[in-house]
Amino acid sequence: MRIRASCLVGLLLGVVLTVALGAVSGCDGQKTAAGGTDALADRARQVAEAWDGPTAAAAWRAGYHPTGETAQLPLGGLRSPADRRAFEERSFVLGGRLPVTWPRHGQVTWAAGGSLTRPLRGVEESYWSLAATRVGGEPHLTVTGAKPGAMRVATTRGPAMVPAWLFTLEGYAAPLKLAAAIPSEAPRPPIGPARDIPGHALDQLVRISPDGRSVTVVVLHGVCDDAPAVGVPETRGSVVLSASVKERGGRGDCTKQAKMQQVAAVLERPVGDRVLLDARTGQPISSKGLPGISPSRG
Repeated sequence: MRIRASCLVGLLLGVVLTVALGAVSGCDGQKTAAGGTDALADRARQVAEAWDGPTAAAAWRAGYHPTGETAQLPLGGLRSPADRRAFEERSFVLGGRLPVTWPRHGQVTWAAGGSLTRPLRGVEESYWSLAATRVGGEPHLTVTGAKPGAMRVATTRGPAMVPAWLFTLEGYAAPLKLAAAIPSEAPRPPIGPARDIPGHALDQLVRISPDGRSVTVVVLHGVCDDAPAVGVPETRGSVVLSASVKERGGRGDCTKQAKMQQVAAVLERPVGDRVLLDARTGQPISSKGLPGISPSRG
């Protein structure tokens, strides 16, 4: 196995969230020493070697694992600031009936060939994943109905057509699309988590660029730290990401807080069907929370 270390990229894309952790104190626990960086690099190599075996990586590549948006706004996007705010605040009103029956399984079909049968989320579960428990309020979006359909989704195996629910919004001719196919479970990691190495947590995958050469992840680190960098050793079967930071110079005491920051890492070649891995946990990096949103392409 040959690992090619891509350059470390610390491109700061913005603070997503700040989480208060305690009172004012020193930041000794936040920095990563040079020896710690070496340990993190060694760990990344171990994770790559474990996943490059025949079992785990093959199981990952055989499944349905989205890497892009699993929801699409109506063609042209939302038309007004009020509608955009309603969507962001998950303020929806159900102004019509939802289907009472629907297929329990559907086909995910890849553009490059191949398909996979996956269980489908019901229409009510899908609706409440958008609306959560919030009811009405101003402003709000009104869902007047829904029907089964399909949408294009980026996955670890390339673009695929995926069963979806098409929600009709009052005042919009085109539907809001939400993928209904339930992603495959990640295979059991062939390596356990590391608890004795420095570094910082990778919280989630944000996006993979259209050309597959850039991966954006969320990194959790201290407010006193310099911008984090993400190391990316690459192999034929995997891309292992690890985050490290150095303590910001010239700082005395600081509030003991953590913040989540989006960081992009540039790869030497497109991700393709390689598995994206977290060096610390030894597990695939997945998206979390609400689906990402993009304008519908029909």
